Amino acid sequence: MSDFDLVLKGTVVLPHRIVEGGHVAVRDGKVVHVGQGAVPAARDRHDLGDALILPGAVDAQVHSLSQKNQEDFIWSTRSAAAGGVTTIVDMPYDEGNLVCSAEALRRKIDHAGPQARVDFALYGTVDPEEGPARIGEMVEAGVAAFKFSTFGTDPKRFPRIPAALLEDCFRAIAPTGLAAGVHNEDDEAVRAAIDKVKAAGIADYRAHGLSRPPLTELLATNQIYETGAATGCPAHVVHCSLGRGYEIAAAYRAQGYKATIECCIHYLTLDEENDVRRLGGKAKINPPIRPRAEVEKLWRHVADGTVTMVSTDHVSWSEDRKTNPDMLANSSGVPGLEVMVPLFVKGALERGIPLTRAAELMTLNPARHFRLDHQKGALEAGKDADIIVMTPEPYVYDASASGHNVVGWSPYNGIRLPWRVSATYLRGRLAFDGRQVLAEPGAGQFVRPLATLVLQSGFPPASRVEI
Repeated sequence: MSDFDLVLKGTVVLPHRIVEGGHVAVRDGKVVHVGQGAVPAARDRHDLGDALILPGAVDAQVHSLSQKNQEDFIWSTRSAAAGGVTTIVDMPYDEGNLVCSAEALRRKIDHAGPQARVDFALYGTVDPEEGPARIGEMVEAGVAAFKFSTFGTDPKRFPRIPAALLEDCFRAIAPTGLAAGVHNEDDEAVRAAIDKVKAAGIADYRAHGLSRPPLTELLATNQIYETGAATGCPAHVVHCSLGRGYEIAAAYRAQGYKATIECCIHYLTLDEENDVRRLGGKAKINPPIRPRAEVEKLWRHVADGTVTMVSTDHVSWSEDRKTNPDMLANSSGVPGLEVMVPLFVKGALERGIPLTRAAELMTLNPARHFRLDHQKGALEAGKDADIIVMTPEPYVYDASASGHNVVGWSPYNGIRLPWRVSATYLRGRLAFDGRQVLAEPGAGQFVRPLATLVLQSGFPPASRVEI
């Protein structure tokens, strides 16, 4: 009789160590143990040789519904499965449904559930006209965090939250232990910079970076952390393109505050002088892609542990919304779910950064951040058996050729990747076999923080609890 349903043998990559010749044993969709040496019996047992075995990634920032009738969860979670991402945390700025109430959250859960091929958690936000009144009901309904913006992209779908209202929201969230994530661009400073760019008649690839210079990002970053310090709310910067931003976050943590910070894979991969120049609107992202020297600063922060987590900020705009010759007229954001993990592994290996960082920044830390670590985030006994297998098969990425993306374009097309995702397991079941996504729509589940974690009283101030 087999001891386990599944056993995988290979190089097991954990957040704090690498187990050569290790194995992961699974029963009933859960990890039972990680071992080394003799491989136990299993109904399904694979000796993967020199393959890497990593915990399934938790992508902290996904926009499945930013464009109506475009991607949806049917495609975002397909890309995720093909990229080793077993849980996505979806943003609340959906075209036609701002997720700012318990009703809106339930509507999104009901919509996403039948489509999702991997598990999903959800952000909530507020309608500026209502303020923080519905924060409590969204916590009860299962949001994993809250998202706000210091810049107003759209007054209804992606509104600016003014400083006084942001403080009120932080105060309402603080007792729950959940994090308040904020898009970090100062509205007034950005609009002034945009006016200068337009007045100068600059419309090519340079326009976007000039319209959002570093100071616009750093001013907002400081506001976010000071608001967290004043209210006792865990303050999170959802994307930082500048080395200076990580230094600011580290300074607040050194003072004892909960100040987390997220780096998107595009900031670790693309640069302004080569990639934005070449791609134009297909590399327009807020905050902007920065020069190569800044990219290397970010990798140094990855190496020294200053970065809290790595995500995609994935959004699959249709090509017509990314190809306007007027740089500023394009939509902001790029797809990345299928390729985040391979891109990070490539970048880390090229710089001598241990792959333990991959397990830490793309799985363990996001699961803890969103209070999902009772179920997700590690190859540990009792946790979901969400697993990535990567094999040393160099290939050139092509989003259209893979067949797992709703759009055929990607800013990462043409990049040579040394390690391929050759299998993804979701709760112990094969979701992707290296060629085809096997997980059917509906295989994914809605995951939420433990109610006892987010609703109890009397725990230490969240702003002073480290991940």
